[in-house]
Amino acid sequence: MNLQVVYCNHLTAGLDVREKLAFSVDRMLHAYTELRSRFPAAEAVVLSTCNRVEVYTAQEFSEAAPTHAELARFFSDFHQIPESEFIEDLLQQTGPAAVQHLFQVASSLDSMVLGEPQIVSQVKEAYQIAQEHNACGPLTHALFQGAIRVSGRIRTETKLAEGRVSIASVAVGEFGRSIFDRFDDKTVLVIGAGEMAEETLTYLRNEGVQRVLISNRSADHAAELAAKFPGSATRPFEELDRWLTEADVVVSTTGATQPIVTVDRFRKARVRNRPVFILDLGAPRDFEPGIGEVDDNVFLYDIDDLEATCEQNRKQRQAEVARAQKLIGEETDRFMHDIHHRATGPIVKRLREQWHEISRDELELLNKKLSHLTTADRDTVERSVERIVNKLLHPPLEALRKEAKGGAPHGLLDALKRLFHITE
Repeated sequence: MNLQVVYCNHLTAGLDVREKLAFSVDRMLHAYTELRSRFPAAEAVVLSTCNRVEVYTAQEFSEAAPTHAELARFFSDFHQIPESEFIEDLLQQTGPAAVQHLFQVASSLDSMVLGEPQIVSQVKEAYQIAQEHNACGPLTHALFQGAIRVSGRIRTETKLAEGRVSIASVAVGEFGRSIFDRFDDKTVLVIGAGEMAEETLTYLRNEGVQRVLISNRSADHAAELAAKFPGSATRPFEELDRWLTEADVVVSTTGATQPIVTVDRFRKARVRNRPVFILDLGAPRDFEPGIGEVDDNVFLYDIDDLEATCEQNRKQRQAEVARAQKLIGEETDRFMHDIHHRATGPIVKRLREQWHEISRDELELLNKKLSHLTTADRDTVERSVERIVNKLLHPPLEALRKEAKGGAPHGLLDALKRLFHITE
């Protein structure tokens, strides 16, 4: 199996790098078209969230595998940014390490908030989008289905999902509570209407929020989100400046490719000098970083600001992390074994059948020539021939098993096919 992932995440790269490399949903078609053009023999899945940008590729033969340099060039050309701005932050894993990496990602062990449930939904969505663009194949199907299954096992067999396990809960619980003693008298403006917006709004409602305004480029999507929270109201996206002046809490999760609120725009909209808590969960960011310095009553937090608090969360769960890592190690070994068996099994079966078929033919000829042999003698000869065949098969099949375990059995497989004229 030839599988690799190139990636950067909140552990390896700052938000300023991640937002430059992020893939928006409306550009996925272009991304997959470009990947298919550059690497026609490779399967591909792109996973892009606020905390990570990852491209998984897989192919049958190692010579068709995209290199780290080639994928870095793809990022550079696609996003129109020099490689020098991100190359040191773009890491690579191959073979079993790539499998383990995705299993950790889907299980939230690689998340900023340990145990958060949203990542597995994002992995499922990335896999689904790749399928819609005909970018998947046997290896990526097996890999992502395995990752989704493993995440379910981690959730049910460990306690990682206990406590505050979402970015929204950590942000509101830690940062929001440091600004406001209560939320029931606050006006909340939600910009965007996706899954993250819904999750954050759910948590704010649990904190007592009464008045919610929802503004989104798609009025229909805003209405759909508002319908899930009785008492919420939608507001035209074109009048965003007006609603910014009314809000005590702003939550933004649009996924826009450029900041939707600049420093100048915010300064003009800020007509009241009272505390405002802005939670920017976009990647790229929706609010320019300088907005946090407009005055002392503006409290702007983005994804990277959550890092220190989330690290405390992680330290408190080390025992569960160790248990989850053990399960993921077992699942990675199991996955590799299954994939290697799938790759080598048909050839091993055909080679055994071929050699034993030859031995049976020769035994039949021998029995005709030596008709005077007793049944017991014939059985003895047959068992001896079978042992000889098995002993002759053992060295090439053992070599194939060892090479497959290393993750690249195709060279030896091809040699066996040619040497023994094996057809699948």
